[in-house]
Amino acid sequence: MTAPSTFGLSTEARNLHWLLSNLVEEVPGVHSVTVVSSDGLMLLSSDPGRLTAKAAAPAAGTPDGPKGSSADLATIVSGIGSLTVGAAKLMDGGGVKQTMVAMDEGSVFVMSISDGSLLGVHATPDCDMSVVAYHMALFVGRAGHVLTPELRSELRTSLESAQ
Repeated sequence: MTAPSTFGLSTEARNLHWLLSNLVEEVPGVHSVTVVSSDGLMLLSSDPGRLTAKAAAPAAGTPDGPKGSSADLATIVSGIGSLTVGAAKLMDGGGVKQTMVAMDEGSVFVMSISDGSLLGVHATPDCDMSVVAYHMALFVGRAGHVLTPELRSELRTSLESAQ
């Protein structure tokens, strides 16, 4: 993973970058992680250097995330989040806490953070799902209370300037 530049960011933003990096580096089987705002915009990524599919995307099937693009993972997470919220409303199921999609060649986990923001993880098909979910819950517990509108704006501006 390429370490994102946190120069000039607030302490809260630097802490979130550290938590995200730690999630990818410390949890076996995790390929990439993203945080998406309620309106579907990527706020934070484990690989901010590759925000578009045309930016040196590796061949499909490599362990660098969907098509090698952080933006693709953010789009997937946003879509899954929207779909599950709609399903929960139709079934009177209350709020969606976590969604997991298991595929032949990988897994995608989506967890609610706060105010509609989502944490998304792309992992290997043989990852320990309970370990991934546990570490995602730790991230959400630590990040949820600091992910204010001001911090979301700072993170979005930081990503845009990195492009």
